[in-house]
Amino acid sequence: MTRFDYREKTALITGASSGIGEAFAHQLAARGMHLILVARSQDKLLSLADALGREHGCRTKVLVADLSDPDQASGLADRVKSAGLQADLIINNAGFGTHGRFTRQSAAQERREVLLNALAPLEIAHAFVPGMVERGGGAIINVASSAGFQATPYMSTYGATKAFLLHLSEGLWAELEPDNIQVMAVCPGPVATNFFEASGSPTLKKALSTTPMISAERCVRESLEAFDKGRPVVVPGLSIKLMTQSGRFMPRALLTKISARMLGPKKRKTG
Repeated sequence: MTRFDYREKTALITGASSGIGEAFAHQLAARGMHLILVARSQDKLLSLADALGREHGCRTKVLVADLSDPDQASGLADRVKSAGLQADLIINNAGFGTHGRFTRQSAAQERREVLLNALAPLEIAHAFVPGMVERGGGAIINVASSAGFQATPYMSTYGATKAFLLHLSEGLWAELEPDNIQVMAVCPGPVATNFFEASGSPTLKKALSTTPMISAERCVRESLEAFDKGRPVVVPGLSIKLMTQSGRFMPRALLTKISARMLGPKKRKTG
């Protein structure tokens, strides 16, 4: 496979308005890419586009979309084409997590979680990959999670969506390699973003306080280093990488129980 060439190519980034998506925007612009920024917040996207243009001299296109709507996800390629653009690299980053007892979660919110975290990247791949095949190359980076490696009680739906995205990425990595299309899954642990606030859970950040947290900038830097080496999966951050590897040697039931103790409600001390 030909190594991906960033210069004068265009990257489409979902969830680009903050966190990991914003970090991808800055680092890809620094590598000479032009950008298509996708998120729900127009004001944040326009501000980011202006900053990227001033700092890197890149061209940016802002597309406002709610990708939890399957029609908006599948229609993204037509909007890009209508703007006279093409996406050479897709960064599927948009997503969120819910935390707490399953019986207390909103079914509508968890459905939206599945649509955004799992279905949207699938719809986007179906919309853009045929064009990449026709042009003889392209790339997709899917932001999954270390939660995709095992069951995550009290975040069961989130973990399941990330497992789907991880396995989809690995399958497409092998399947699309003959078409010169590079696919990689990014599986970080906790990253210093607004993920915890967006979860709506006041206890999630505390539940993960013993797990080392890395910056969005480091997450993206290590991800792009792995992408340049053609790897199908990367776990940014040494500590979380060791944790995910050690979990491979534990019985799944035990690993799930440990996750439940970490993410579940803490028992109050008595006496």
